[in-house]
Amino acid sequence: MAATMELRCWGGDWGLPSVHTESLIVLAYAKFSGATITVAPIDWTWKTLTGTVPELVYQGSTITEPAQILNFLRKQRFNADYELCLQCSANNKACIHHGLHALLEEKLRPALLHTFWVDAENYANLTRPWFASRSPFPLNFLVPGRHANTALSRILLTKGESPLHTITEVEGKIYSEAKECLNLLSHRLGMAYYFFGNTPCSLDAFVFGFVAPLHKASLPSSPLQSHLRQLDNLQRFCDHILNAHFSSHPGSPQPVQETVDANLQKLTQLVNKESNLIEKMDDNLRSSPQHKPLRADPRPSPGNDKSSTPA
Repeated sequence: MAATMELRCWGGDWGLPSVHTESLIVLAYAKFSGATITVAPIDWTWKTLTGTVPELVYQGSTITEPAQILNFLRKQRFNADYELCLQCSANNKACIHHGLHALLEEKLRPALLHTFWVDAENYANLTRPWFASRSPFPLNFLVPGRHANTALSRILLTKGESPLHTITEVEGKIYSEAKECLNLLSHRLGMAYYFFGNTPCSLDAFVFGFVAPLHKASLPSSPLQSHLRQLDNLQRFCDHILNAHFSSHPGSPQPVQETVDANLQKLTQLVNKESNLIEKMDDNLRSSPQHKPLRADPRPSPGNDKSSTPA
């Protein structure tokens, strides 16, 4: 019996199998290539402060980083780029493939980091609560802030060249470049379901990993998401992959305790509604005019002068 490949990654939400770009890339590629992997959503231990996610474990070996994991899967004969490789010499698809991948990293990633981790409104109302709710004390106080600081440092390191030094000065540049990147992806995709041919390849996995969280997250504030809303084909691209490859798993199942808590909350709400309804009915009865009930005059039984009384 072949050994099982286990992928340790972030769990799902927002209708996605994972909320994490790198985890989504690997999950999508595994689906495209036919690789069978066991998904193990990470739990919050001290390793997650320094560990790399996602992490593929196979026969005692651990592989990290999406590019390395995809290369490992190809060596195991799970190659979603097989048809692309057969055709690349004819129409130079490989160069376009690598160029778009580099564009994602250089132009789109900084804006995504800013959207989810640096934008104050999104961080306070979506990102931080999501990560904190999946972290035990005291990590729920440490983990989100650590990730936010890492995101800010990465943005300034890659985009903070002179004369742009502060995050406020850099914002305009990174969002402008990200919108151009989305426009280019939309133009390249056109009306097709995938970027090259009728089958998905690794580029589709990368684009899905980058764009799907922006498409599905309920962000309180995001000019980049507003721009994506104008690109129907990129939204259709994400929805098609979810429906075609993740339809049985639109999001990771909730832990048992979370499910119990959710059901208990719904039951409590239902009981409260019923209780309020009964109170209103009782108040209405009390405030309505009261009339004495009409009773028939008691008639003595024949041959008996005394009226009967209940025992």
